Amino acid sequence: MATDLTAPRTAVAPDVTSIQRRTLRLLFTTQIIGGIGVTIGIAVGALLAARIAGTAVAGVAQSAGVVGAALLAVPVTRIMARHGRRPGLVLAYAVGAVGGVLVVLAAATRWVPLLFLGMLLFGGGTAANLQARYTAVDLAEPARRGRQLSLIVWATTIGAVAAPNFAALADRVTTDWGLPPLAGPFAFSAAAFVLAAVVLLGLLRPDPLLTARRLAAAEATAANLPPAADATAAGGGATPAAAPVGVRAPRGAGMRAAWSVVRGQPAARLGIAAVAVGHLVMVAVMAMTPVRLGESHADADVLRLVGIVLSLHIAGMYAFSPVVGWLTDRLGRRAVILGGVGLLLAACAVAGTAGHHTPRLSVGLVLLGLGWSGTMVAGSTLLSESVAAEVRPSVQGLSDLIMGLAGAGAAVASGFVMQFAGYPVLTLLAAVAAAPLVALALRPVPTGAPDEEG
Repeated sequence: MATDLTAPRTAVAPDVTSIQRRTLRLLFTTQIIGGIGVTIGIAVGALLAARIAGTAVAGVAQSAGVVGAALLAVPVTRIMARHGRRPGLVLAYAVGAVGGVLVVLAAATRWVPLLFLGMLLFGGGTAANLQARYTAVDLAEPARRGRQLSLIVWATTIGAVAAPNFAALADRVTTDWGLPPLAGPFAFSAAAFVLAAVVLLGLLRPDPLLTARRLAAAEATAANLPPAADATAAGGGATPAAAPVGVRAPRGAGMRAAWSVVRGQPAARLGIAAVAVGHLVMVAVMAMTPVRLGESHADADVLRLVGIVLSLHIAGMYAFSPVVGWLTDRLGRRAVILGGVGLLLAACAVAGTAGHHTPRLSVGLVLLGLGWSGTMVAGSTLLSESVAAEVRPSVQGLSDLIMGLAGAGAAVASGFVMQFAGYPVLTLLAAVAAAPLVALALRPVPTGAPDEEG
């Protein structure tokens, strides 16, 4: 039997609706604050690493933040599984703040190991931003899950646009205070993470995940049934259908329990695959686009062109996410995943055949961002509703871990492919990596209880 956590009920629905509205407003605000902190670090991190450790390891320092976000997803989601969303998000932002402080100290002492440790912990800000999108759907109505998740993703756009201006301001102000150049933005990031953590600690009450669990447990007790995954777990549209019966959370809340659930639930596997593959393709192509531009333009023009092209790419990733969320609810999760994969393949084709034609390359990067948005929003929505509430944080943490490691691996591998084979071959390999997701999304999923073989 399906468990709809937000369907109208006597005396319960108004409270759930009110909690959800307040949660969305709070997450939207903290997502902007945290997004500014994260984007500032991305904007100046490579430059600071190049000054301290040399250009050769600047990319590795940036990758440390990606790996840190992926690894931190494990303890953060374990805490969420046991104690709710609030302590997990607060911990992630707090770790990110500590990382920002360590980067500032590394800039002052020019100690490279401290820089890498700081960048690793700085990934806590990214981990918190990623987990916020899942928090948005704990109490969402099935017909609005995609839109509400995408709203939190879209809030990142505001932070990403504002961050470069804050970076320059923070650097000027803190240089007057005696901090080394490029260290100030990380101090500002640490302050932003602390602010986001304090706001969540004080205002994210009641906890949406714990509230969802109480409602699911109450309904299961009333119906004399175990809590089950939501009705749309099979990946259909917004109209509830028969949900799998017997998909229970195994004992424990770690990655092993999460993997056990994912193995037994095809919809969860598709959700994780969509998020991870979309991220892998996006990072692989995007990471080497500045290098591609540098092959055909003078140094004086490269930075300006890189800024324009990547800004268009980021707009494709985030600016249209509310539309993607609406389509996810209207057309169905699988349809939007397939559309996202189609856009990723089109992006690889356009960018890979653009040669040194910058406008065409820009079109390819916009398509790349749109494809990522489709797989991220629809995949995350499908994953969240396809598993029971008690194991949901662990499964979501597993997804973010896989996504982060896929992105980090793609960033490293793309450099070697670019050096030895070139940008067109890189885009071809990225397209090949995305193609199997089409077959997975088209595979029929039974509406009954999945067995071990399924």
